[in-house]
Amino acid sequence: MRLSSSAVNFTKFTVVSYNILGDKNALKHRDLYTNIPSLYMKWERRKHVICEELMGWNPDIICLQEVDKYFELSKILERAGYVGSYKRRTGDAVDGCAIFWKANEFWLLEEESINFKELGLRDNVAQLSVFQACKAESKQLLVGNIHVLYNPSRGDVKLGQIRHLSSRAHILSEKWGSIPVLLAGDFNSTPQSAIYKFLSTSKLDIMSYDRRELSGQRSCHPAQVFGEKQDLSNSLFLIDRFLTCGWTDEEIKTAGGKAEGEVVAHPLYLKSSYATIRGSARTRDSNGEPLATSYHSKFFGTVDYIWYSKGLAPTRVLDTPPVDILRRTGGLPCKKVGSDHLALVSEFAFTQASDVGKGTLVATSRMQQLHPGDKAQ
Repeated sequence: MRLSSSAVNFTKFTVVSYNILGDKNALKHRDLYTNIPSLYMKWERRKHVICEELMGWNPDIICLQEVDKYFELSKILERAGYVGSYKRRTGDAVDGCAIFWKANEFWLLEEESINFKELGLRDNVAQLSVFQACKAESKQLLVGNIHVLYNPSRGDVKLGQIRHLSSRAHILSEKWGSIPVLLAGDFNSTPQSAIYKFLSTSKLDIMSYDRRELSGQRSCHPAQVFGEKQDLSNSLFLIDRFLTCGWTDEEIKTAGGKAEGEVVAHPLYLKSSYATIRGSARTRDSNGEPLATSYHSKFFGTVDYIWYSKGLAPTRVLDTPPVDILRRTGGLPCKKVGSDHLALVSEFAFTQASDVGKGTLVATSRMQQLHPGDKAQ
């Protein structure tokens, strides 16, 4: 793995985004993991596998979602030199979002938590943290971490959550002198979806879309993706997709923050690190995103992203395994992956907007992480 010389003049750092599958969620939704050996589902084992993954990548900043054993993870990561911050979801949920950073690489200048419940946007939460590089004090950045609502039918709520996160990130960025913004997390939306378009273009005419189809999740059942025979319940589910669903005034307000207006917008200009870095056709879709970042019995597709604004340039990413290798595992977690999601790993350089894209962009293979022998017998 080699980086071009044009990238080495800037301060570089590595970011991981990882939905680690909360222990309670794993127990609650056992039907998603019928193909997974019980050993691979046990939290004690998964905890160590997840931490081994993280330590192997040696990231400077870690954004985790579905964290319900924060203090257990924190003890392990603190021994490796990390400091952490946690925000639990509201309501009955016991999981939340956590950000960890290397204490000798970044100083925390300010942090803000978002309770979407206070905005009428369900029990999800998000984090915003302003960091300063210890070894280059002029380099600052804002990191956002979010786990967007799962419900595929509530695209209005998903849009509302992302819109508000982007708005708060923009305000905080401006407060610190228009510093670069990085948003990581599980956005529960696919690369072909309207919500992805909203993130990447900063606006969306919502009246052109069915609210229930905004996220693209309903097209990601493994049977659909792999072209296998579908059962009756899934066929009925597909029929339901063709029934149009209009927008109520309340849903428009939820998505856009106001009761009138057909276009929802956010103030950031974002690009996806994986879409920016060239990758193999075996691992990437037409947008350049991974073909899959999550795999269980009812879903195979991509919902995780690391977005960045001007002032940052991705220099390399850790590629996801090809589809055929993922399929041979029978689903996630597996021997070498501790969650039903794959972690995203991106290296960035601080740079000026005019410098973006001048270097050779490198995707590093992760094929050795999963192989046919990983499927338990």
